[in-house]
Amino acid sequence: MKEPEQGMTLIVKVITRLTVGFILLFGIYIVLHGHISPGGGFAGGVIVALSFIHLILAYGGKFAFKKLNQTKASFLENIGAIMFFTIALLGIIGGFFFLNFLKKGEPFHLASAGIIPFCNIAICLKVGAGLFLIFVALTLFKMEKK
Repeated sequence: MKEPEQGMTLIVKVITRLTVGFILLFGIYIVLHGHISPGGGFAGGVIVALSFIHLILAYGGKFAFKKLNQTKASFLENIGAIMFFTIALLGIIGGFFFLNFLKKGEPFHLASAGIIPFCNIAICLKVGAGLFLIFVALTLFKMEKK
């Protein structure tokens, strides 16, 4: 007997396939431009996590976990925390915790903020992977209760 197909209807799957890449790209844009426009690591991390959550909702867990499973998400979350802590500790070399040790550029340009873009990337990894793992945990908990 054929196993029932996971996920939502064909229309939702097609729309998801067309939009999830743009959602992920927009999240990356928010992270990389967070020091010169509204946004940053937290907002971008939430948007990046929502792109993977969108895949789970549209296609089901089996398909989405081929793209990003719990082990990879946990690894990315840990990398984000280690990266953020390392950036903070590298500032101690200059005498202060979180001291900007990179050269600042021209105001309102992409490479103008020293360590802030790297902090945004680390926060994005931590928040994005953490939010994805929270969603997965809540989804698995709901499936176990049935």
